[in-house]
Amino acid sequence: MLRALIFALSLLIAPPVWADERHVMAGRGTLAIAIAGANPGDVLVLQPGLHRGPVVIDRPLTLTGEPEAIIDGMGQGTVVSIDAPDVTIRNLTVIGSGLNSQETDAGIKILRKADRAIVERNRVLGNLHGVDVHGGRDARVSNNIIEGTRTPRMNDRGNGIYVWNSPGTVVEGNSVRWGRDGIFSNTSRKGIYRNNLFRDLRFAVHYMYTNDSEVSGNVSIGNHLGYAIMFSNKVIVKNNLSLSDRSHGVMLNFANNADVSGNLVRGGADRCTFIYNAHKNLIYGNRFEGCNIGIHFTAGSERNVLTGNAFVGNRTQVKYVGTRDIEWSFEGRGNYWSDHASFDLGGDGIADSPFRPNDLMDHILWSQPAAGLLTGAPVVQLIRWAQSSFPATLPGGVVDSSPLMTAPTINIPSKYLPMEVEAAARWSESEPDDFDVNDLSSH
Repeated sequence: MLRALIFALSLLIAPPVWADERHVMAGRGTLAIAIAGANPGDVLVLQPGLHRGPVVIDRPLTLTGEPEAIIDGMGQGTVVSIDAPDVTIRNLTVIGSGLNSQETDAGIKILRKADRAIVERNRVLGNLHGVDVHGGRDARVSNNIIEGTRTPRMNDRGNGIYVWNSPGTVVEGNSVRWGRDGIFSNTSRKGIYRNNLFRDLRFAVHYMYTNDSEVSGNVSIGNHLGYAIMFSNKVIVKNNLSLSDRSHGVMLNFANNADVSGNLVRGGADRCTFIYNAHKNLIYGNRFEGCNIGIHFTAGSERNVLTGNAFVGNRTQVKYVGTRDIEWSFEGRGNYWSDHASFDLGGDGIADSPFRPNDLMDHILWSQPAAGLLTGAPVVQLIRWAQSSFPATLPGGVVDSSPLMTAPTINIPSKYLPMEVEAAARWSESEPDDFDVNDLSSH
């Protein structure tokens, strides 16, 4: 009985005895014929040259390629559709999808019930969407080079990686450039999106209704917006870089219970971070540097904790209009403010005086921009002197009772510095585009 049981278990866990490695020559229809004749578990090795698509993989297979093996969809629909579990696609170049946005044409599409798909080390170039994870669970999309279309209207392009209703998706180590969004995750959960590089996009990472997931270790360079977490709950956003992104570095819009930590936003953005109607978020250990506004905090966002962050060299450190005070320190530890001149006589790393980043004139300038013409007038300086001398005259707003004396530092790998410089130079030339990130309806 014991031997019979061991034999039965070995049949269950061992690969099928009929699994084989088959070499597929380039040409019209050869790949579709090879798939139709393959057994579950077979490995199809595509030889160099052009393999005509589109194709559908309807059984567990591995597609891999010799150098210069290309699958071309010839502009018709999705190039490779995965419609079975346990499929792997690696070491291939995938080009030539259709451009029908309603059908979400893509280079590679992982369909519902196509669980545990692996898409790795491919070049997915010039398709409407790069990889569309469309219902399959526990997919892994890793170490691919994905380059989208460059049509003039950014909103008409597709996403590098589109994740829809696909729990457990892991997206890591990819390089995504051009197209619309680097990763667009919609109506999904329990995903991990880490250690990817995003360049020349609308959003690097765009969340809509995506819960219980993680965005970590990513690098966003020269995009309109770095990390947009919208209508989502319990998201970890940590250790990401946003370098020379144009409009926002990090946005929390109707996002609750997030952990936002260890992120660096640097250089040129209109807002380093934008908190809009977002509640009960923990925002700590981040560095917001060199933006027009360090943090824009609005729309009744409440019960957020901000501590241990650095606000360095922003034209306006905080933009907040309100009638009551909001405390931005936690358990005796506040944030670092580069424009807070103070002393630390106790030597505990905490400034001896509290800090208010905004005064009455700031509120007037935000609500009445024409008043900016009076910024240098003696009466304005008199009002600001009076408020500094008599704090009771200050309006409601952000108060940091325990400012830090030193700023947290976040290192940038040297290989990204030339990309940051190039993106900053490009934005300074005021390139025309069709996208206004402040129009939330366009998200």
